Amino acid sequence: MTSFFYSNLSKDFSLILNDADDYNVIIQVGKNKNIKEFRVHSVILRARSSYFKGALSSSWITKKNDMIIFNKPNIKPNVFEMILRYIYTGELNLEEQLSEDIFRLLIASDELLLEELVSFLLEYLIEQRQNWIKKNFVLILNIVQNLESCKILRNHCLETICFDPELLISSDSFIKLDKDILYDLLKRDDLLIKEIVAWDHLIKWGIEQTPGLGSENCDSNKWNNEDYEALKETLNEFIPLIRFMEIDPDDFNYKIRTYKDIIPNQIYEEIENNY
Repeated sequence: MTSFFYSNLSKDFSLILNDADDYNVIIQVGKNKNIKEFRVHSVILRARSSYFKGALSSSWITKKNDMIIFNKPNIKPNVFEMILRYIYTGELNLEEQLSEDIFRLLIASDELLLEELVSFLLEYLIEQRQNWIKKNFVLILNIVQNLESCKILRNHCLETICFDPELLISSDSFIKLDKDILYDLLKRDDLLIKEIVAWDHLIKWGIEQTPGLGSENCDSNKWNNEDYEALKETLNEFIPLIRFMEIDPDDFNYKIRTYKDIIPNQIYEEIENNY
């Protein structure tokens, strides 16, 4: 029978992390005034992270007095401290951590190829920090949209939005939503939103995304032809996703005719024939 003594092992390795004089790597983390140095051991980092296994064995590493100097300005010191504790001891306490820092920990863990930690954090965020997720869809989706390991979080956000779109469109950050995410949402059949509401917020998003428009030039009554052409270019791929036939005639006359010039002629003629 094999016996395991993980508790003492974790405790002993925490001593190595907190008070060791045989380190051979100095990692400088953070930027501007929020910078911290961590003194660590390459053998442990390489054993626990395939990212460090490659990075610390590369010919381009910087050495000073036989000490490896490594920089990670894109990771906050408090986040990297949690990563090191996980790497050295296998321990992680998230109860007192801010949800945003847990999310940053997830992104950093993905970058450092810590698959076990990524899986745990995805589940933790979805199950334990749901309220924070609902208030930060734009931040989350804009960052994780191209991270394959975070696909479950991306899908969770999109499904939640589809069930209750107001959570997204009522957010001040909606206008900053990446265009690919907005496109994916509008083309879904399970997005529970009235088409005129989708149109209103698409216009709002488009104005903010169009150079020369935005909050300082959002009154369409004051626009010239160039302004309409600019908005048309921004929204060109989105217009066909709006189900105009489901829009009430009064809403069409009041809210859509104003933007006739940004709608392709063929689509607009089909709408006119319907009404």
